[in-house]
Amino acid sequence: MSNEEPPSTDLITLTTRHVLHDQLRLGAAATGDLTLLLTAIQVTSKFIATNVRKARLINLVGLAGETNVQGEDQKKLDVLSNDIMVNALRASGKTAVLVSEELEDAIIIEQKQRGRYCVVFDPLDGSSNIDAGVNIGTIFGIYKVAQEGSASVEDVLRPGSEMVAAGYTMYGSSANLVLSTGRGVNGYTLDAALGEFILTHPDIQIPQRGKIYSFNEGNAMYFHPPVNAYLKSIKYPAPPKTPYSSRYIGSMVADVHRTFLYGGIFGYPDDKKSKSGKLRLLYEAFPMAFLTEQAGGVATTGTMRILDILPKSIHERCSVFLGSKEDVNDLVKFYKDPALVESTLRA
Repeated sequence: MSNEEPPSTDLITLTTRHVLHDQLRLGAAATGDLTLLLTAIQVTSKFIATNVRKARLINLVGLAGETNVQGEDQKKLDVLSNDIMVNALRASGKTAVLVSEELEDAIIIEQKQRGRYCVVFDPLDGSSNIDAGVNIGTIFGIYKVAQEGSASVEDVLRPGSEMVAAGYTMYGSSANLVLSTGRGVNGYTLDAALGEFILTHPDIQIPQRGKIYSFNEGNAMYFHPPVNAYLKSIKYPAPPKTPYSSRYIGSMVADVHRTFLYGGIFGYPDDKKSKSGKLRLLYEAFPMAFLTEQAGGVATTGTMRILDILPKSIHERCSVFLGSKEDVNDLVKFYKDPALVESTLRA
């Protein structure tokens, strides 16, 4: 006889049980708008997940022949993912402003379809890895409009601490949607047979300390001294401490997802080559920082809390370090103490 446990029959899905539970908690203040908006996002995630799996078969790999506002070559799946996300969010009737990595300007939703939320998103993060079959994902953050009925870029040029929800969907061997509406972080896995995201990782908590660091050390010659000193301290620690393991996929969603589950630190710092960093503040750094803090971790530029930054433009970039509280705080010590940096690099 098999000792395997039968599958759970108490299925908690993203919309029917979990988001609606949050709406019930709000009582008379609940409008259902956020539920409908998140439903549009999860439908988009299912569509992209399906096309990622079939990309090679239906000729969605390769370049689309255009570049985006960042100057990056757009993949065919980039363009498709952006179009379906914009259309789904607009059709939900719950959005006022949309900001996408793939579009130079913000989209202001026309009055007849306008809602009370603004969504900032990277429709397909890590898309340079599509052809190699590496995990990629969609990142999103949600603001409520500053003033009822308003709709302008100013509605999203606000600190990340003012977001009401954030999340990402990772596409790989399975499709995983990780979401926070400001009361902790929960992870869902798409059951393709049911067509539903099922709660599989309730109340995600990042371990206080990990043993993994995730940096692109190919850029180490450009890193500023505090970063190199920190990396040296975890690669060559004084006994009895043991060195950290290096894991770097090159897809932010995949690297951050692993950090949430196993702990450690993810870093993409500004450096001598990329003066402001590479990651975009609004739709990469803010949502991931929001999730990190909700899961008990820390997210910083090295010198300040990421969620406290006031954006000046929709495609602004920033330095990012996030992950386990103790690991990130160790890194911050090097930014605060030049003497510690000097002694570590000299040792």
